[in-house]
Amino acid sequence: MGSMAHQEESWLRTVTFIALGTWKGHYPKICPSVNARILFIDPATRAVGLTLNPHLVNNKAPPCKRMRDPKYITDQMSVSPSSPSDIYDHSKVVRVDRGLGLLLEVPSTPASTPTYVTLFDVADEEVRKMEKKYREGSHVRVRILGFRNLEGFAMGTLKASAFEGSVFTHSDVKPGMVVKAKVIAVDSFGAIVQFSSGVKALCPLRHMSEFDIVKPRKKFKVGAELMFRVLGCKSKRITVTHKKTLLKSKLAIISSYTDATDGLITHGWITKIEKHGCFIRFYNGVQGFASSSELGLEPGCNANLMYHVGQVVKCRVTGSVPASRRINLSFIIKPTRISEDDMVKLGSVVRGTVDRVTPHAIIVNVTVKCCLKGSVSTEHLADHQGHAALMKAKLKPGYEFDQLLVLDVEGNNVILSAKYSLINSAQQLPLDLTQIRPNSVVHGYICNIIETGCFVRFLGRLTGFSPRHKAMDDQRAVPSESFYIGQSVRSNILDVNSETGRITLSLKQSHCLSTDASFIQEYFLLEEKDVAFDGSDYTVAKRRIAKLQLSDSKDSGLKWAEGFNIGTVVEGKVHDGNDFGVVISFEKYNDVFGFITHYQSNGTKAVKGSTVQAVVLDVAKTERLVELSLKAEFLDRQKEESSNSQTGKKKRRREACKGLQPQQTVNAIVEIVKENYLVLSLPEYNYAIGFASVSDYNTQKVPQKQFLHGQNVIAIVMALPSPSTFGRLLLVLKYVSEATETSCSKRAKKKSSYNVGSLVQAEITDIKPLELRLKFGIGFHGRVHITEVSDENVSENPFSNFRIGQSLSARIMAKANKSENNSKHHQWELSIKPELLTGSIEVENKLADAEFRISTRQRVAGYVYKVENEWIWLTISRHIKGQLFILDTSCEPNELQEFRKRFEVGKAVSGYVLSANKEKKLLRMVLREFSVSDGMLNGKVLNLDDQHSNPPIENLIPHIREGDTLGGRISKILPGVGGLLVQIGPHLYGKVHFTELEVSWVSDPLSSYHEGQFVKCKVLEISHSEKGTVHVDLSLRSSLNGMHNNRVEKIDNLHPNMLVQGYVKNVTSKGCFIMLSRKLDARILLANLSDGYVEKPEREFPVGKLVSGRVLSVEPLSQRIEVTLKTNDFSVTNSRANDFSSILVGDIISGTIKRVESFGLFITINETNMVGLCHKSELSDDLITNIETKYKVGDGVTAKILKVDEERHRISLGMKNSYIKEPTQENGFDDDTQLSTFLEHNSHEIQNLDIEYKDEEYPVLSQAESRASILPLEVDFDDEDHSNLDDTVSQNQILTNEANTMDEKNKRQAKKKAKEKKEQEIRAAEERLMQNDTPRTADEFEKLVRGSPNSSFLWIQYMALMLSLADIEKARSIAERALRTINIREESEKLNIWTAYFNLENEYGNPREEAVMKVFQRALQYCDPKKVHLALLGMCERTEQHKLADELLEKMTKKFKHSCKVWLRRIQLVLKQHQDGVQSIINRALLCLPRHKHIKFITQTAILEFKSGVPGRGRSMFEGMLREYPKRTDLWSVYLDQEIRLGDVDIIRALFERAINLSLEPRKMKFLFKKYLEYEKSQGDEERIESVKRKALEYANSTLA
Repeated sequence: MGSMAHQEESWLRTVTFIALGTWKGHYPKICPSVNARILFIDPATRAVGLTLNPHLVNNKAPPCKRMRDPKYITDQMSVSPSSPSDIYDHSKVVRVDRGLGLLLEVPSTPASTPTYVTLFDVADEEVRKMEKKYREGSHVRVRILGFRNLEGFAMGTLKASAFEGSVFTHSDVKPGMVVKAKVIAVDSFGAIVQFSSGVKALCPLRHMSEFDIVKPRKKFKVGAELMFRVLGCKSKRITVTHKKTLLKSKLAIISSYTDATDGLITHGWITKIEKHGCFIRFYNGVQGFASSSELGLEPGCNANLMYHVGQVVKCRVTGSVPASRRINLSFIIKPTRISEDDMVKLGSVVRGTVDRVTPHAIIVNVTVKCCLKGSVSTEHLADHQGHAALMKAKLKPGYEFDQLLVLDVEGNNVILSAKYSLINSAQQLPLDLTQIRPNSVVHGYICNIIETGCFVRFLGRLTGFSPRHKAMDDQRAVPSESFYIGQSVRSNILDVNSETGRITLSLKQSHCLSTDASFIQEYFLLEEKDVAFDGSDYTVAKRRIAKLQLSDSKDSGLKWAEGFNIGTVVEGKVHDGNDFGVVISFEKYNDVFGFITHYQSNGTKAVKGSTVQAVVLDVAKTERLVELSLKAEFLDRQKEESSNSQTGKKKRRREACKGLQPQQTVNAIVEIVKENYLVLSLPEYNYAIGFASVSDYNTQKVPQKQFLHGQNVIAIVMALPSPSTFGRLLLVLKYVSEATETSCSKRAKKKSSYNVGSLVQAEITDIKPLELRLKFGIGFHGRVHITEVSDENVSENPFSNFRIGQSLSARIMAKANKSENNSKHHQWELSIKPELLTGSIEVENKLADAEFRISTRQRVAGYVYKVENEWIWLTISRHIKGQLFILDTSCEPNELQEFRKRFEVGKAVSGYVLSANKEKKLLRMVLREFSVSDGMLNGKVLNLDDQHSNPPIENLIPHIREGDTLGGRISKILPGVGGLLVQIGPHLYGKVHFTELEVSWVSDPLSSYHEGQFVKCKVLEISHSEKGTVHVDLSLRSSLNGMHNNRVEKIDNLHPNMLVQGYVKNVTSKGCFIMLSRKLDARILLANLSDGYVEKPEREFPVGKLVSGRVLSVEPLSQRIEVTLKTNDFSVTNSRANDFSSILVGDIISGTIKRVESFGLFITINETNMVGLCHKSELSDDLITNIETKYKVGDGVTAKILKVDEERHRISLGMKNSYIKEPTQENGFDDDTQLSTFLEHNSHEIQNLDIEYKDEEYPVLSQAESRASILPLEVDFDDEDHSNLDDTVSQNQILTNEANTMDEKNKRQAKKKAKEKKEQEIRAAEERLMQNDTPRTADEFEKLVRGSPNSSFLWIQYMALMLSLADIEKARSIAERALRTINIREESEKLNIWTAYFNLENEYGNPREEAVMKVFQRALQYCDPKKVHLALLGMCERTEQHKLADELLEKMTKKFKHSCKVWLRRIQLVLKQHQDGVQSIINRALLCLPRHKHIKFITQTAILEFKSGVPGRGRSMFEGMLREYPKRTDLWSVYLDQEIRLGDVDIIRALFERAINLSLEPRKMKFLFKKYLEYEKSQGDEERIESVKRKALEYANSTLA
């Protein structure tokens, strides 16, 4: 193998032939010594790998990295040095390794590069005698495959197939190259092809053919060899195309943005078609864009109809910017050149003839020297949107436009506009930035609308932008709802930035008001149908309409309008009448009708068939309708003879308008309200008729103001009657609120005075869902709230009998503040209640703002004015609002789901008051009536301001009682068998037990529920915790009334052999617990789980599984239930095991002690499942002081049956020797009776015992656990000093509150004595237990932990025993076993074990800190994180690991930043270490803690400063709190206690003097005097004692006086 090896000191040094270096001749077979470098050492085989390669020995670059000589390379595709796939023709064979390969010398500069060819790369076929075919010194052709830098040579191949084809590796692939490949796979996304060298590529579906392929597998067959063209190669992902146009294309390709030169013609394919152009893709991902003008389409053609995505197109590069990756393209290969003289200029006005009409534009032939095509979009046919659509419908080919404005030129297409406003202002339209003057108003049109504003275009591409807040006067309006694309607008130039080329505009109507009548003038010109005017007076629009209507008006059909000039008197007959007015017919014109509204009838009742004379106000020629008036003011003006000549008519028209001048402001009256304009009369000018538009250029889409007949308005004269206006007087309304009032109206308004209580006549101007808008007097406006309409409490749709324009009487209720109403007109609050309008009512007393007097349970009604996600907002009156929560509206889920549909704005709703906020005048309501107790403010006035006398209303739930059916919403699905958390109020939640989800027992009852689902639930129980929180138990199955309750709620309802069902609650290795109901759980031992063997209970009985079984035993006293799931021979065995008839009073039985309690023994009777109780008074004839020390669980005993209660399943036993030795006597019955009487007498005491441990355990040990301060493993959470901090303030506050009540004090002392006595008994029991019966072996502890598996005290003692025996691992295993055994509900017990585990690892872990942190991370997963952190912190403080404690507290203050206790622990640690920075910690804490915890935090921090820090800082804290809360005696008491502890007499007495001089309640002052007196008594100064008494007496006398 060409290797060298020798043995030395049992180590084998080996150099492979590759590691020998490049040339074998350099190293003879026998060499005394060489220099080598160690590559590796293998201790297992004791082998050392060496290398003799010179570049590794001498730390030089390998030869393969040197530059190659290009003259030896055949393939010049790659220019990188020594890159793979290079081909060398003159490579020299240096060495032939038989059976392995060849070593070649590849010529390169400055030195040759060694290359190795393995046996498999020598030839395509098998080479048997390689040394004969390739001899040393011969030359071969080699292709480089790769490099091995460690060995310092390249890898090559001599296969003939490696030199075939242009693609050998991915580096050979170049965009645009044509290659041959084989199809190996076809799918819906395309085809996978493979080159001859094995390189694969993707042919996308769109590139498999010129057209779309539905079935690609029919086009491409697997195995077929086809020609492809490479599109690109990125990250070794090659994409190819089979489009014939691209394959056969001889044009230059674009594979980078630098290849795109101006004028280059190439092929590409369309990737996206937009309205403004097409995106074209080239090779290697290069992309360009061809605008719509460069697509070669006829004007008006749609690009989507002519092109499709994926189509190959030939295009010309018109420009490129490689830096910004932009290429501009054109589909016009040879553009036609038009001279500058023939081209039209932007802004010029031209003529055009309609060529054709397309859906989006009108194509016209522009009349210029050369033939040009132009297009007019639909929006640009007129300034009015409606007229533009109407005109397009009537346009036909051949129609000639007299004037069209050139907006832009796109290629050979001219963009034109027929807008009247743009044509008239063509000379003022800007073309570039230099022509724009700030603060000028310029006409333009909307070209685009976005959310933040509007783009306005002028000529060419000159565009300005109007931000949203500058586009509309109403800041709440949305641009897309106020403007439309193509709309004619007037824009105010605000700013021009020449650097950025940006123009900022304002489109506000207040800034862009029309200064002429062009807007309404164009409207009438486009409406005009008549052509009988002088040609000299024709305008562009008149001739346009005339030509459009020429075909329809060849006859004299429009001559009828000559007889109905505006302002003339005509005669007609009453044809018909209706609710809106009178229809008039004319004898001369049968198809022309007149119409007189009720307002214009002047009170005249027209009789059908009668003849009337009326004045023409308006003529609608398209509808052949004439608007007439019978008003006397119009008829009086026409008293002159109607037969006057035309000249006379013109003269009268001039006289009527005599005195009017353009831009003059006049008062006008609304006579007729049209859709787009108003017909007005000018009383001051002989009732001349004028016309005003209701909108302007910028307000066409904005909802217009509503006008009423007879309404006074102010207008500006814009154009006098003339032929250009068709004889109409054109006006513009003045839209300014208060400024529009004339001096006359102001004077009249001053003369009019209205007071609250005045009765006024008003007219309805608008009807809103919740109010009527009225006007009265001169310029006065008001509103009638929906609750001020009827005397009834509430009525449906109270506005149904009212209509706009109706007059009515109203009483002024109040004048609202301007801040309460944004509208200045709605200043008066009115009422139309009949009781206020009639009768002698003291209006001032009744209309004054009523005092907010609302009581709970009071029934109120209102109307819906807003509906939110979860709340309904009601208006009860003008000032009082109400809110109704979604869940209080119904208990049916389908109704709650349709919440918004059931409560619409304006709907009447009545309900009952639950709570009220007097300041906000807000009521909280419910729909159903409820009852409250006497202590819950029943019938009282709610006064939420008094927080001391009454509890907060939010905490009361008087409307919810046990048994109520409510609507709820699932808030959370609790894990496991936790059930559901259901929301039943805004901040009130109830819990649904797992057994209360379904009516019947079903598997997986949670499957039919999801979060957010509405449910119908029933309240089972409401309980209050000591902290004041409310717990509500709900049921989703009890909500169905009448259903049988198949849940066992009480243990008395259970009896042995009873069939039960339940859900698995918990599974252990000893059995499982099941839930029979929300209050009862049962235990199933492992042996009773199944008839057969259960290998893994956790797998066969998962949590939540539904099981059925029979009751084995019931212990009502201990609330224990045993259940079995076995089925074989159950009835026989169980009947015998639980047959109470088989035992009789007086029988002597044998049994086993099942459990030992302080009041007696529970004994299981042998061969039965029955358990009896032997009371401690029946254990022995002698007195037994300690039951636990004499009797053990499992001991066999003999007892006598004293009493059997079959109904309650109870057996009373006796174990006295007199019972067992003496036979049954006649008076035994009497003894039993006495015993039974005794038991019954004490049954209440026995049942009230606190049996916390439901498993078999020692209650004394459980109590001892709670008494132990520091266990053997130092399980302690807080220091002794800190443990008293939380109680200090509360204790002093209790003293303050109870200082005046001696009875309560006596009770408290009695309780304290009883507690001390009980503690002494427990302590004595502990001492006796530890002295007499302390377990000393592992077996004894095993027995104890089996009896009390949930006692952390026993487990920790067990661990301490193992540590005393130096068995650390055993102690760890006991800790792990305890964590697995203790019930998951016993969180405090588990936490004690974790704390002991911390101490164990802290003492014996290796490394200590890492071991502790591992246990700590595990504990976080099972216990409350905050408690676990505090436990670890306590361990660190006890062991003085200050660094770890600091790090832990830093994390805790971030994780539990709302915990007062955490911040206090940090301050305590800083003070103990005498560090600075306490103030910064206090400041951080006050920022993080809730407001209600600040007093507690500052108080306890001050106490810490007094104890461990600087007392001066503590004084400052107390003084600061007392400045803010001077009447809190608890703060004074704590402050005094701390000073008393320090002992500075002067400071203490000064502080007492300050305290007794406060103005507080007598009971608080009594507390302070008493505390002062006790202090002086402790000092023993009689003079000071008398002084305190004297001051107290003085205070008492002053109080009584």
